[in-house]
Amino acid sequence: MNLVEKILSRHILSGDMTPGAPLELRVEQTLTQDALGMLAYLAFESLGLEKVRTELSVSYLDHNLLYTDHRNPDDHAYLASVARKYGIVLSRAGNGICHSVHLARFAVPGKMVVGTDSHTPSAGALGMIGIGAGGLDVAAVMAGQPLEVAMPRVVKIDLRGRLRPGVNAKDAALCILKEFGVKGGLGVAFEFGGEGLAAFSVPERMTLANLAVETGATTAVCPADGEAHRFMRAQGREGDFVPLEADPDARYDGVFLLDLDRVEPMAALPHRPDNVVPVREAAGTPVDQVFIGSCTNSSFSDLEKAAAILRGRRIADSVSLLVTPGTRQNYLALLKSGAVEAFVRAGARVLECGCGPCVGMGQAVRTGGVSLRTVNRNFPGRCGTKDSGVYLAGPETAAFTALAGRIAWGAEGFDPRELEDIREPETYETDDSLILRCAPDPGAKVVRGPNIKEIPLGDALPDRLDLRVSLRLGDNVSTDEIAPSGAKNVADRANIEAVSRSAFERLDPDFWRRAMEMGPSVIVAGENYGQGSSREHAALMPRYLGVRAVIARSFARIHRANLINFGILPLETADESDFRPGDRLVLEGLLRDGAGEEVVIRNESAGYERKVKLSVTERERAVLRSGGLLQYIRSRG
Repeated sequence: MNLVEKILSRHILSGDMTPGAPLELRVEQTLTQDALGMLAYLAFESLGLEKVRTELSVSYLDHNLLYTDHRNPDDHAYLASVARKYGIVLSRAGNGICHSVHLARFAVPGKMVVGTDSHTPSAGALGMIGIGAGGLDVAAVMAGQPLEVAMPRVVKIDLRGRLRPGVNAKDAALCILKEFGVKGGLGVAFEFGGEGLAAFSVPERMTLANLAVETGATTAVCPADGEAHRFMRAQGREGDFVPLEADPDARYDGVFLLDLDRVEPMAALPHRPDNVVPVREAAGTPVDQVFIGSCTNSSFSDLEKAAAILRGRRIADSVSLLVTPGTRQNYLALLKSGAVEAFVRAGARVLECGCGPCVGMGQAVRTGGVSLRTVNRNFPGRCGTKDSGVYLAGPETAAFTALAGRIAWGAEGFDPRELEDIREPETYETDDSLILRCAPDPGAKVVRGPNIKEIPLGDALPDRLDLRVSLRLGDNVSTDEIAPSGAKNVADRANIEAVSRSAFERLDPDFWRRAMEMGPSVIVAGENYGQGSSREHAALMPRYLGVRAVIARSFARIHRANLINFGILPLETADESDFRPGDRLVLEGLLRDGAGEEVVIRNESAGYERKVKLSVTERERAVLRSGGLLQYIRSRG
C-alpha cells in the first residue's frame, strides 16, 4: 500500500479504494477558522446535540482580527461561547494561524482532520490526512456523521537531490504547481517521497502540502519518518508520534519526479498561482509592498532566513514591508533570536500572528499597486484592492525584493551559503495559555451579536425547474470572485442577507439585484468553476439570491460539494456557449429515483434541447432532493 491508502483504509466505513468511487470516512478531528467557522457552528447548533462527537474539534480565531466595529468581535464572542457549550478547543486571537498551530500542537500521524479551510491538507506534513470541506460537511462530522469523498488517484511526488542554499521549499512547491496547474490535481491525492524529502523540515513539508491544494488536489501527505519524529519531540509531543510510511513496493496512479538540484527561485505572476516563472524572468518589476507570512511561509526558519538577509540593511523607500509570524510560539522564538529586531531596524512593520493580509483583512495595496507576497493565492482583488497585481514567492525572494524596491534575488555582499545553517529549533517553547480546552457545558449561554443570523435554508428541490440564465462566466472562476473576502464582506459572513449583495461584485456589481428580480435562475461557466477557498458562501449567497443550478464544464471539488449541500444542481456540459444570459431553461424529472446522469434541458428562448450531466451519488441525490445537507440530516433524525 501507498501511504494514502494505508491511512484511508483505517477510516473507511463504506466504499472501496477504487479511484473515483465514493467513500464514507470516519474522521477523528475537525478544524474551523473564524471566517468560515461561523456557519459550521450555526449549523451544528441547529442539530440539537449536547456536545461534539469527535476526538478533537478546534476553533481558531485567526482570520477576522481586524476589529473596525462590533461585527468581528461579536463573531469571536459567539465562537468562544459555542466552544464552552459543546466541548470545543478554542485557539484565541493572537495564538496564530490555524494550520500552523494545528500542525504543531494537534496533528497526529495516521489520523484524519477535516476543516473549513481549503488548506487543511497542510496537516499532511506530519503523516495525517487533512481534507478541506464546507462548513455543513464539518458540522456533520462534528455530529458524528461520516465524511463522503471520492477516492482520489494517488500521485507520488518523487523528490531527488537537494535544494541549493537560498532556494526555498516554496520554490519547489511552485515548480510542482507550474507542472500540474490549478486543475491538474482534481481527484488526486499527492504523496511526497523520495530521498530528497529527508532534508525537508516539517514546516517545509507543510509548504509543499499547502501549495498542493492550489492544483485542486483532495489532499497531500508526507511520511511520518525520523524528521517528523524530531519535530514532535521538539514540540513535547513525542508520545503522539506513530511511524508511518508507504510500503517499499507501493504502487501509484502516477509519479512526478522533481530534481531539487535544478530548482531555482520561482515566482507566480498575477493573477493565478500556477502562472509560475523563474524569478529572473520577473526581475526588475517595481513593487509597492512586500508581505512575508501566511500559513505557507511563516515558520521560524522561514522568517529567520528573511531576517538574515535584511539584517544590517534598509528596505527601499518605495516599499512597505509587512511581516507576520505564523504562531505565537514562533513569535516568541523570533523575539529571542533577534530576528524581530532585524525586521524592525530594516524598516518592516511586524503584525500580529494571524492571516491578515493574505485574505484581504487589512494591509491592502494602493490602487493599481503591486505586492509580492509569500502567500498561496493571487486571485484578482484577493489582497483587498481590485486592480492590484500580486506576485507569489518565497521569503528569501521577498526579502531581496523589499531591499531593492523591485522583484530581485540577491543583494550586494550577500552569500546564499549564510542561510545553510538556519534550521528549526531543537526544542520549541510550548506555552499553550491561549489555547482553551473546554469541557462540554450544556448550561452555557451562546452569545449572539445583532449581525449573527440563522442560516437561511431553502425549500426542497422541485421535480421541474423553470430558470433564467442570470450570469455567464469563463474558466477558473474562483470563490474569491464569487464571494469576495476583505474586511467589509468577511465581517458580514454570519449575515447571509447582508453579505449576499457582494456576490460576484468584482465581476458583475449588478448581479445580486438582477438575480433577485429574475427569481429562480442558473449560472453558466466554463472549466474548474469554484476553484480556491472552501468558503461555502460561494454557494449559499447565490442560493439566497435564487440560483438553483450551475452549468459548467467542470467544478472544483469542494465547491461542487458546497453547491449540493445548499441544494444547487452542479450540471456538467460539453459546451457552455449553448446558454446565453437571459435564456429561459426548463429541466424536468432530474431527481427521480433511478434517474440516470443525463439531463435534458429545454432552452425555451432559443427553441432547442441540450443534454447535460448530473453526476451524483444516491446520497447526494437525496441531499439535493431535500434542499440541502441540513434538511437531509434532520430528515434522517
